[in-house]
Amino acid sequence: MNELFAVCRTVEIDEEQARGFWLAIRTESGEVKPWPILVTRKGNRFFGFENVCPHAGSRLDTVPGQFLDEDGNFLTCGKHRAQFDIDTGKCFIGPCQGKQLAPVTLVIDDGDVCVTGVELAEEDGLDRGD
Repeated sequence: MNELFAVCRTVEIDEEQARGFWLAIRTESGEVKPWPILVTRKGNRFFGFENVCPHAGSRLDTVPGQFLDEDGNFLTCGKHRAQFDIDTGKCFIGPCQGKQLAPVTLVIDDGDVCVTGVELAEEDGLDRGD
């Protein structure tokens, strides 16, 4: 069974909202690198994506924590204004139209939103560059 890593409680993400997290992953070569992710919620369903725009590789939240458009309906890249579906991560407007955000596998475990399917590293000393 894959290891679960709790990133937050389900009650910490409101309906149709998004929240960002910084984790650290270990690459196949053993290198530790920052891994920015975001979690969205629609009803009782949670969706995870890497916080990286497929157009230029920049974070979606150019202002930390601001992931959604003005109406709160779509994930939006703060740099190029590309918009993504909140539950599928598919881009439907902008320079990366037709592409999608890289999914992150989530499991809800006893009220925790957990990441699984990746090898996480310790976060001590992680330089996030915020």
